[in-house]
This record gives sequence, structure tokens and C-alpha cells, in this order.
Amino acid sequence: MRRLIAGIVAVLDAVPYALLALPLRLAVAVIFWNSGMVKLADWSATVALFTDEYRLPLLPPVLGAYISATIELSTPPLLVLGLLTRPVAAVLLGMTTVIEVFVYPEAWPTHIQWAAMLLVLLCRGAGAFSLDALLAWRFRPART
Repeated sequence: MRRLIAGIVAVLDAVPYALLALPLRLAVAVIFWNSGMVKLADWSATVALFTDEYRLPLLPPVLGAYISATIELSTPPLLVLGLLTRPVAAVLLGMTTVIEVFVYPEAWPTHIQWAAMLLVLLCRGAGAFSLDALLAWRFRPART
């Protein structure tokens, strides 16, 4: 039994990070893309939400709605492609923090899941199956 468990653990330990990063990137992308699409579907309702419910400090509601929608619609394609993954993860982690602190603090179980995925992408990057990896390979310093 110990050998079987050790074998299973060894197989799991051998899974390349690149395979783990793909579903992380896709999961986060879907979360924020869907939110952005909901905002676009009814812009007046979105502005009303930012005016009446979200009430972000120091940010006019319309500006907050535009910033939020812009982030939610521009970062998911970058995550799917694995392009600028670390900066995108940092931006989305900041947005998640704002949502948690100022908008829906009671939704921390959801936000901590988002933060966990984003922290992995921030710390480890997009993985080998990404434009980030392709660009890093293409522009690597020449060996002398």
C-alpha cells in the first residue's frame, strides 16, 4: 500500500507546471470575461451598480465602471494566450483585493480562490505553453 501511494505521489509530482498553468489561466480568464460581458450587456445597470451598491471610495461610479469593464475584457484574452501573464495577474489580484475590501467582503471564500490562482500565475508565470515562454525563448540572450 505504501508503494502504491508513493507511486501515485511520484506521478503527481512529475506533472509539469505548464499543464497546471493552462487550467489556471483559463479559469481566471473565464471568471473575469463573464463579469465584463455582463457589464456590457446592460451598461446602465452597470453604472447603477457602481452608483448605488459598489460605492468605491475616491472613484466616480462611471469611471469605476469603465475601468472595471476595461480590465475584465482586456485581461482574459491575454491570460488565454499567456501573454504578459505576470502583470495581468498582478492587475487582477489588485482588482480582486478592491472587490473584497470595498464591494463584497462577505464573498471572501470566492475571492481567496481567485487570489490563490492569481498568486500562482504571478509567482510562476504562464508556463511553457504560452506566448510569454515563446517570447522569452525568442529574445533570450545570445550565448557566447
